[in-house]
Amino acid sequence: MRVFRKKDGGIVQLIDKEKMSEWPVELPLIFIEYIRNNKLDTYNDATVKREVNKYLDEILKEVAIPRLISVLKGNYPEEIISALSRIENISKKNIELARPIKPYLTNLLKNKNKQIAKLAKDITDNFAKADRRKKLAKKRKIMQQKEKDFLAGKINGEEYAKTRKEYLTLKG
Repeated sequence: MRVFRKKDGGIVQLIDKEKMSEWPVELPLIFIEYIRNNKLDTYNDATVKREVNKYLDEILKEVAIPRLISVLKGNYPEEIISALSRIENISKKNIELARPIKPYLTNLLKNKNKQIAKLAKDITDNFAKADRRKKLAKKRKIMQQKEKDFLAGKINGEEYAKTRKEYLTLKG
């Protein structure tokens, strides 16, 4: 167990890197993303945040990425399929947890094994959908603001129509 001491007397405990090496191949990546996205801001101590972030980088470099690469570049299709299946399920539920795998999918898309290629494509498609949703949400927010401005008389109909067209083009 790795312990980080806070100035207020509290502690933050994270699992040890050696224990993580026994986990399924995708779990260290998920763990890192979960801590960074959901827990890091709750620690309320800048020093602890910095130390935890450094530790998460160590886990990424020493455990998560090497294990993932060894499985994905390995000669055991069953292991690759198993890991990709779990990652695909994760990408359906929370794409951000699967984000670290994205760079390694390119080679798998060309794999001779159809099941591996299909799983890699499905995960890649999930990333594309998530990115599209983010873009659409940004455009929707802009569109709502332009709509308010138009109704308040701050912008003309031409500018509003242009923004609306961009939004509908992206949406469609």
